[in-house]
Amino acid sequence: MSENLTIDDTATRWSSPERGQLPLLVLLHGYGADEHDLFGLVPYLPEGIAVASVAAPLAPPWPMPGRSWYPIEGLDGRSPQAVTRAAEAFLRWLDAVVGDAPSVALLGFSQGAAVSLQALRLAPERFGSVVALSGYAAPGTLPGDEALEELRPPVFWGRGTHDDVIPAELVAHTAQWLPSHCNLSGRVYTGLTHSISEEELTDVHRFLSNWLDNITAA
Repeated sequence: MSENLTIDDTATRWSSPERGQLPLLVLLHGYGADEHDLFGLVPYLPEGIAVASVAAPLAPPWPMPGRSWYPIEGLDGRSPQAVTRAAEAFLRWLDAVVGDAPSVALLGFSQGAAVSLQALRLAPERFGSVVALSGYAAPGTLPGDEALEELRPPVFWGRGTHDDVIPAELVAHTAQWLPSHCNLSGRVYTGLTHSISEEELTDVHRFLSNWLDNITAA
């Protein structure tokens, strides 16, 4: 049940004490990682934002270290329902901490990218931009999908040609689904595995700078 998933906010890493006043970027890590994993990206991100890196609510099966957003094994592995439960838990956390941030963007890697896109689908009006790296959009329909088609928020989807972690059918679904539901930009990086490159971070910096410019212009 979704109400049993809780994000431990005491584990959240923050880049700035001005977290209620600046545009907020939330980092959602991948399977087996934790809140420290993506925090190293902060120097590559635009200035003038608060960054929060959250810890996923589940522990993967032993002996895998870190945290996970949803199971990837068993009957419920990678199910759209499991991704939705994780996204609902994330939205509850966001409701509790967002404060007066003028805009919220998400940057997720792998599982974190899937949860970021699912959160966008559940609450499309909440987010100014989403960066989805080495992840996918979960199959199926959600109540917010129709509103998402109207709002068409900016989404950056980055992945590598040598990424063999995300199943090919989920990549194909995402390539078809995203253009009809958002203002999509992104890139497929030659030779990149299930990881993030400096070249990709340059593109992410540019994308998030556009997010900030749009806030200023609003």
